[in-house]
Amino acid sequence: QVQLVESGGGFVQPGGSLRLACAASGFSLDDYAVGWFRQAPGKRREGVSVIMNTQRYKHYADSVKGRFTISRDNAKNTVYLQIASAKPEDTAVYYCAASKYVGSSSWFLSSLYDDWGQGTQVTVSS
Repeated sequence: QVQLVESGGGFVQPGGSLRLACAASGFSLDDYAVGWFRQAPGKRREGVSVIMNTQRYKHYADSVKGRFTISRDNAKNTVYLQIASAKPEDTAVYYCAASKYVGSSSWFLSSLYDDWGQGTQVTVSS
């Protein structure tokens, strides 16, 4: 059974840090680009970051550049999203997704991702 499971969400104060994990089971992430998306209440789902299967290429939304870091550990079949300098506007449900079809100019298109996790809530509040 192909499955992606996110973990690591929770409450964090503004300026704080959090690390999200996306663990895959039933398939290997080695050949997939893995993206992180988020959706806040009343807003559309937006692409946050992606890491390509080669690990060489990473992309970030402008709103998180310099604060979020994506990485992958193929041995653990897991992708991470490190959130630093958290802001209240980072509050959302965060999802990870896997795709073999995305590129540098299309990574933020959720329709190109086949497999999705169930999401993990991140709340940034004092």
